[in-house]
Amino acid sequence: MTHPSIRTHVASEFPLEALVAAKGTTTVSVCIPARNEEPTVGAIVRTIRSTLVDPLGLVDEVIVIDDHSTDRTAERAAEAGATVVRASEVLTGFGEGHGKGEALWKSLHASSGEIVLWCDADVRDFDIRFITGLLGPLLMDPALGFVKGFYERPDDGQVRGGGRVTELVARPLFTLLLPELAGIVQPLSGEYGGRRRVLEQVPFVEAYGVDIAMLIDIATMFGTDAIAQVDLGMRIHRNRPLTELSPMAAQVMQAALRRIAPGLAADRAMLNPPDLAPVEIIYRERPPLITVPEYMATHPR
Repeated sequence: MTHPSIRTHVASEFPLEALVAAKGTTTVSVCIPARNEEPTVGAIVRTIRSTLVDPLGLVDEVIVIDDHSTDRTAERAAEAGATVVRASEVLTGFGEGHGKGEALWKSLHASSGEIVLWCDADVRDFDIRFITGLLGPLLMDPALGFVKGFYERPDDGQVRGGGRVTELVARPLFTLLLPELAGIVQPLSGEYGGRRRVLEQVPFVEAYGVDIAMLIDIATMFGTDAIAQVDLGMRIHRNRPLTELSPMAAQVMQAALRRIAPGLAADRAMLNPPDLAPVEIIYRERPPLITVPEYMATHPR
């Protein structure tokens, strides 16, 4: 059951004509963090450009933030019409580190929209509802600051709920320690967005802890009334092996516990999976962009 404090919508509530009418002068950026997503990134960009940018002007810019790809991700994105920004070349004074959180943080700096939406680059069945569903609540309700997407994920022919890290780590954490957020169906989904004035005020955890940390920080700073979620339907993407999910789960737990119980979880730890190389789990975060002079110089009030 959805927690009553989290407003929940369905993507179909927001038809294109209603969004175009509500947009007015509001500018919208879609940012896609990508690392070695050559097979899928081009189709995603092409769909957004051909349906939401060129004919309607509903989306003002599409940015692919290339996180140190070694394949042709950047070329495919550029051919499809995206502005490609290499993460290694943005805010280099903070380093050229890898990781989803850093790519998101740098894409917020590289973009210009008053509303910024993020979607993953590995979606194989991309549909514009992944964008319009997130955009709808933000255009229709000025009080909302952040919108999270959720979806069904088919696995081995069966429709299931959240991913393994969601069901085994994020949801139990929220249920036991942050019940006001327990109604968030998929706290780790990669489709979400918000108003720049909200996003620029929160830190971005460097790696896979970014999704849960951002959700907690926004709820803490702005309240759960500023958050909504949207059912985006079904989503098919690349499933990761369990060996990759274990470090991801540790990063998610580390970022969440750092906020829920400061000092409880170490900022640096060694994960020792059996028969595999040890993995160091290190907590790093990038500061709120409103504290970064380079950002303030290019995003004047």
